[in-house]
Amino acid sequence: MELRNNNASHSSEEELNDPRVGTRLLKQANELIASQDNPKRALRLALLASKSFEMCAKGEPNLQLVMSLHLIGAIYCKLGQCDDAIPVLKRSIEIPVLHQGQDQALAKFAGHMQLGDTYAMMGQLENSIECYKMGLEIQKQILGETDPKVGETYRYIAEAHIQALQFDDAERFCRMALENHRKNGSSSIEEAADRRLMGLILGTKGYHDAALEHLLLASMAMVTNGQEMEVASVDCSIGDSYLSLSRYNEAVFAYENSLTMFKTTKGENHTSVASVYVRLAELYNRMGKGRESKFYCENALQIFQNPIAGTSPEEIAIGLTDVSAIYESMNDLNMALELLQKALIIYEKTHTQLYTTAGIEGQMGVLHYMLGNYTDAYSFFKNATEKLRACGEIKSALFGTTLNQMGLTCIQLNTIREAADLFEEAMQVLKQEYGDYHPETLGVLSNLAATYDAIGRLDDAIEILEYVVCMREEKLGTANTEVDDEKRRLAQLLKESGRAQIKKGRSLKALFYTDSDTTENDSIKVLRRGFSEPRVHWNL
Repeated sequence: MELRNNNASHSSEEELNDPRVGTRLLKQANELIASQDNPKRALRLALLASKSFEMCAKGEPNLQLVMSLHLIGAIYCKLGQCDDAIPVLKRSIEIPVLHQGQDQALAKFAGHMQLGDTYAMMGQLENSIECYKMGLEIQKQILGETDPKVGETYRYIAEAHIQALQFDDAERFCRMALENHRKNGSSSIEEAADRRLMGLILGTKGYHDAALEHLLLASMAMVTNGQEMEVASVDCSIGDSYLSLSRYNEAVFAYENSLTMFKTTKGENHTSVASVYVRLAELYNRMGKGRESKFYCENALQIFQNPIAGTSPEEIAIGLTDVSAIYESMNDLNMALELLQKALIIYEKTHTQLYTTAGIEGQMGVLHYMLGNYTDAYSFFKNATEKLRACGEIKSALFGTTLNQMGLTCIQLNTIREAADLFEEAMQVLKQEYGDYHPETLGVLSNLAATYDAIGRLDDAIEILEYVVCMREEKLGTANTEVDDEKRRLAQLLKESGRAQIKKGRSLKALFYTDSDTTENDSIKVLRRGFSEPRVHWNL
């Protein structure tokens, strides 16, 4: 049956009440997406296809309807309308019935995974991970826990936990993936990839020797399987481990091997080459060789600022932020700020998730603070916190740290009561994320005590500072300089609490916990999600 005038937008109810019409419309929509031509027309066709399938289904589970909803969700994301994709994908999950066969289970699994990808694009990482785990349970129920495809999903969830900075959970799922390979009894390319991931996780957690062991095993397996380009990437990670262990000569050797391989396989102007230059710049900076470090930074920037065709904007933005961190560590704050500004512009143009842009803006706030530009710093911190609130990350360590930075900026701007509100909120977040005894939590509490002192809440300030001193003595010992400083502050507060008259003013700067007055590069983390749009097709 041909559509009237071959124009789907004028299809009548009668025409749509035919499954052949829905199939044809869905095929046309898929072809338009595959050709990257007119996604808005593809969306109209997919919506009509779903309407046709729904009319024909008459309330029964219809897999073609589910497929059309998956496509609609993917197109919405491609158009930057992820909010519109969420209800569509949720509906696609409700339709399949598990006990009606593996095809129904596959459709439900695919819906959960695509919904997880969509949440990840929006920066809602907790929701994303929850969707992946629901998909995993369906997959295990249908295929069994030892199926290799279950191992692939373990790895995917491990990567998602990495993005959420949940490294213990990431390690747990990665170990499940490796155990899946062991039970299947054969060494594979996939196992090498999982060992590489485990190496990255362990390295991030500070277990560099264990990380190195996994990475070396991964490298040997990849060499055996002829994966030269993958070996080059693993060599970079091996160099990172050597660098973390201060084994600088071995790190140079690993990086140089990687650099040679990338130049041979991808060309001298590829971003992979630039990424090795960045690592070499970091290495020489650690060794105190500023001239060599700057040389490699400049080489990397030449590639990032003149990218070859096919380079993704995200790759460039990541590279710019990495180079920015090195310039910051060399105390070239203006250059670091300039590079972060360029990265932010790229991310905003590509509709990157709010979590990532919030991290960039938070770090720009730190740099402005270090330069004494407190009004600009406040503006960037405010933007960052608003974005983190918008994407539901109000319980994250990044949010708590940014609130603390913003509070310190308010102190510099003499808006003390706002600073108190920010420190109070930061305290609640970091207590939940890190616990009561963590140095970050205690640092915020110390700042809050100083703020209460400044606004006349002396009893509250004393109570908090007594708690901080007690905790620091338990963790650091009585001889630690931080404990001594806070003991002196506490003694002064106790002395002043007995005065009838208004106490003499003290420098606000002197009241605040210096280690929380963050100027280190690690103060605000810039996070990146490893994909720019959700996957459409998932296989059990």
